[in-house]
Amino acid sequence: MAEDSPKRRKANFNEAETEVLIEQVLKHEQLLFAAGPGRASAGQKRKVWELIRHKVNPVAACPRDVEDLKKRWRDLKRRDRSKLCRLSQGCGPPAPPALGLFLAPEELRPPPRRPA
Repeated sequence: MAEDSPKRRKANFNEAETEVLIEQVLKHEQLLFAAGPGRASAGQKRKVWELIRHKVNPVAACPRDVEDLKKRWRDLKRRDRSKLCRLSQGCGPPAPPALGLFLAPEELRPPPRRPA
């Protein structure tokens, strides 16, 4: 007998999945996100995302599809930008965007100012 239960959501991304995703997207960043006349076709990008999916799924808590990975990447970028925005309102220059993905919030804080 089939149950009529609502669709359950997938498990959150674990640290290993996130690390592999970041590593692979940054490795293929030029191909995935380049603009201009030399950019990749939609088919090429789809193949790269499939390759990334095959790298992430062995360490995944549950099977991920390409849309899951794209959404996670967008969320990581958004979260990183908001961290950098908060930091830039403080003192000191913000960290480079790609670097922020690998650092914890406390590592992104600018060093304390020394008295003059």
